[in-house]
Amino acid sequence: IMCTKTSCVVLKVTKNEGRVAERQEKKEVIQAPPTVIMFSGSGLNGTKGLRRQKRDWVIPPINVAENSRGPFPQMLVSIRSDQDQDISIRYSITGVGADQPPNEVFNIDPVLGKMFVTKPLDREHRSSYHLRAHAVDMNGNQVENPIDLYIFVIDMNDNRPEFKNQVYNGSVDEGSKPGTYVMHLSAFDADDNTTANGMVRYRILSQTPHSPIPNMFTINSETGDIVTVAPGLDREKVSQYTIIVQATDMEGNLNFGLSNTATAIITVTDINDNPPMLTSRTFSGEVPENRVDVVVANLTVIDADQPHSPNWNAIYRIISGDPSGHFTIRTDPVSNDGMVTVVKPVDFEMNRAFMLTVVVSNQAHLASGIQSSLQSTAGVTISVQDVNEPPYFPTNPKHIRFEEGVPAGTSLTTFSASDPDRLQMQQLIRYSKLNDPADWLSINRTNGQIVTTAMLDRESVYVKNNIYEATFLATDNGSPAASGTGTLQIYLIDINDNPPALIPKESQICERINKNVNGVNITAADADTDPNAGPFVFELPNFPTSIRRNWTISRLSGDYARLGLRYQVYLEPGVYEVPVIVSDSGNPPLSNRSVIKVKVCPCDENGDCTTLGAVAAAGLGTGAIISILICIIILLSMVLLFVVWIKRREKERQTKQLLIDPEDDVRDNILKYDEEGGGEEDQDYDLSQLQQPDSLEHIISKPPGVRRVDERPIIPESQYPIRPVVPHPGDIGDFIHEGLRAADNDPTAPPYDSLLVFDYEGSGSTAGSVSSLNSSSTGDQDYDYLNDWGPRFKKLADMYGGGDDD
Repeated sequence: IMCTKTSCVVLKVTKNEGRVAERQEKKEVIQAPPTVIMFSGSGLNGTKGLRRQKRDWVIPPINVAENSRGPFPQMLVSIRSDQDQDISIRYSITGVGADQPPNEVFNIDPVLGKMFVTKPLDREHRSSYHLRAHAVDMNGNQVENPIDLYIFVIDMNDNRPEFKNQVYNGSVDEGSKPGTYVMHLSAFDADDNTTANGMVRYRILSQTPHSPIPNMFTINSETGDIVTVAPGLDREKVSQYTIIVQATDMEGNLNFGLSNTATAIITVTDINDNPPMLTSRTFSGEVPENRVDVVVANLTVIDADQPHSPNWNAIYRIISGDPSGHFTIRTDPVSNDGMVTVVKPVDFEMNRAFMLTVVVSNQAHLASGIQSSLQSTAGVTISVQDVNEPPYFPTNPKHIRFEEGVPAGTSLTTFSASDPDRLQMQQLIRYSKLNDPADWLSINRTNGQIVTTAMLDRESVYVKNNIYEATFLATDNGSPAASGTGTLQIYLIDINDNPPALIPKESQICERINKNVNGVNITAADADTDPNAGPFVFELPNFPTSIRRNWTISRLSGDYARLGLRYQVYLEPGVYEVPVIVSDSGNPPLSNRSVIKVKVCPCDENGDCTTLGAVAAAGLGTGAIISILICIIILLSMVLLFVVWIKRREKERQTKQLLIDPEDDVRDNILKYDEEGGGEEDQDYDLSQLQQPDSLEHIISKPPGVRRVDERPIIPESQYPIRPVVPHPGDIGDFIHEGLRAADNDPTAPPYDSLLVFDYEGSGSTAGSVSSLNSSSTGDQDYDYLNDWGPRFKKLADMYGGGDDD
């Protein structure tokens, strides 16, 4: 009996309850007598003052085994109130599993107070429930304080261990020592891991292959770590192991526990424990002289390590026999072979053969404890083949100095070549000209002597920076013939062979001397160079005498001078040719007489020629200028008179009378084909004239299929009023109205809005309504008459004519 402050609970436990858990282990279900839970006898209406107040008792939890087979509902506990003898009590429970989702897992008999579980429980879905028991009278009034009920679901071993993956991948280096960690496996069991039901243990079931022993690995039974247990891992013998691992709950008890398996694939990773080995101790090859980037020998190697990895990739080195660096060894990325390649030309006359010592190693260092093999070193013999080498010019390019102006036939130098093939029989060399831009030179075919064929000119466009360059060819008579080129550079020394010239050729000057501007500057230019150019001497000739009388020249510097008018000399505006003699500083000096065209004109205060002055300076006198101005005025007057005459003629045309002479009257022609009337808005026409008259018997009487809608009705035409020969302005309106009235009553006249008679359709049209050709019409229509309309309607007749439809 457990009492609280307000109530007491009577718990009845039989001896059989202690055996329930034990028998659940043995899969036997024996239902124990239910526990009775009693409310306090005082309830809410008891006399509190007559009882001693105590603390509430904690109700022990109710244990229910999961996955119970029933039968259901299965009674769990009985709840009683000591007031049920006096009044009618109704019992109820609340909480998750009762009146809250999941609903109706538990229920209670409202009269007897027996609480039941209605279906099997799953601890992995929900491991405990918290309910409250209530007691009320028939009016719903609470007669007891609610009591808390805790229901715990007892775990059963109903879940196997589950691996996250079915296949696990791990790796370990070959040659690893025992105890080396490899990989980790783990399995999850949904059962309670605080009990044996969820305690998982691991073991290795099998290993494939069994080399070198069947048990190369072991697994930690509790953690699932796989480690090596024996030495002897060799990737070159076994590159991969497959291990089956079993996980069992119930602490690995194979009799009672549940098991599951997974596969562990262990890859043995490569280490560089195999040095590369050359397949031969000696290799040989041959190379033509003067060739580069050619493979002359191929070195083969074997390596048992992982292909195309740093442990397998070979690196070749030449350790002796090539001090000048003529060769290198490149590795073939596919076959791993060594390709001996020439990178620097070899000369047969210098070395007829090479003896190389080659060593090979891996890209990665050898593993600890692995010694390099003697087979990693070999000798390579390379023979050099003699080929016909081209002649060469010992001095290339060859520089010589000569004065320009030497005559043709002058011998300049001998440009000879040598043959490098000293060990072959003596060969003959022949010379020829390859490039001579100005065609100034020739070369002797046998000895290479160079002679001029024209005069050398330093000022030629083919000379750059005083140097003329020509190229020659030397060819031997070997098999095959070989040739070499040589360049001859001739430095041309300048001589005084070009007289100076003046710049500019034209200039202008004021007719009166200005204190600011009193002449023009002139410059001397010479194609020669120092000392055959400046400083220059400028002077005026003695003849004609007017030159020195009117003009003066003064030297400003070695290359410049100023030409001007003498003081108090006045010249008429115009163009004057002034000769000037200029001499250079050569030995002997050369002179040149140049003519400068000087334009003399009136100037403003700034020294610039005025417009009138420029015209006058061009050679026109005052009379000529006045004549030009008079011609311009006469031309403008003529243009003005022509414009006035055009305006006056236009005004006369606008004021001319409307009526014209009868012989000029063309209105009859205009009335016949170009008169349109006043439009639809100001004319009230009879639109019935647009329809074909029904009373035309000559058309209606025609048989069907022959009638035409573009025929003009054959009836007497209306008589239009005859216009008097000499019209009077007063009767023009009457004439127009009479003509309009006759046209309105004329059935043969076409409407003014159309020029085509076949526009008449109306109700009397012989063609009928065009709507009858609608493709959506379902009625029968006879189109045989289209055959009578001529060849233009032949296609329509074939499409819509007689005959059965397909």
